[in-house]
Amino acid sequence: MSTTSGAAAPHHLSSATLARARELVALYPEPRSALIPLCHLAQAEDGWLTPGAMDDIAELVGVEPTEVLGTATFYDMLHTEPVGRYLVSVCTNIACLLDGAVELLEHAEASLGVGVGGTTADGAITLEEAECLADCDRPPCVQVNHRFVGAQTPDSFDRLVTELRAGARDGEIPPHGTLNRVVRTVGLEADRARVAAERAAMAEAQAARAAAKPDSGSSGA
Repeated sequence: MSTTSGAAAPHHLSSATLARARELVALYPEPRSALIPLCHLAQAEDGWLTPGAMDDIAELVGVEPTEVLGTATFYDMLHTEPVGRYLVSVCTNIACLLDGAVELLEHAEASLGVGVGGTTADGAITLEEAECLADCDRPPCVQVNHRFVGAQTPDSFDRLVTELRAGARDGEIPPHGTLNRVVRTVGLEADRARVAAERAAMAEAQAARAAAKPDSGSSGA
């Protein structure tokens, strides 16, 4: 049974992605073992798993499309509905909760004009509440497209959103769905130039932020 419904034509995987998907499936003794890596690969194309893409994955691994849908809806990093260009994740686990995460999330909802799970009218930003993002020493932790952007306050969050909308962080933060580490894990070579450029941009941005901070070691006479 297909995951698509209605008269609209499903958006299937491109021929290039299908070719890479077949290479991926061939790495496994059982095609079904490639299901989750295929979902990541497909999501890199559109930022979410379209019904047509899930149908393609099901055919590649020999399962029903409903099994692909069930798998995709189980994992937070896979999306079965469209998301914005930037997926902004605010951690509300205990360390962040104790250091202003709820207030930050409420501010984000108010400033963006959307609730958790919503996407701004311009399609730029989707806001989500996340479980522990493993950056507990810098609460409240925020990620954009699965890239850490450090602890945020309401003011710094607003500046971050302004920079995202202006494209000022695009060298540091890849389009949503692009997970280089997943591509490497499944045995498909990531674009090395893209990885190098991304790392260089991240290092440059971190250095600039560090230089902008006041010297905590200095003291008055």
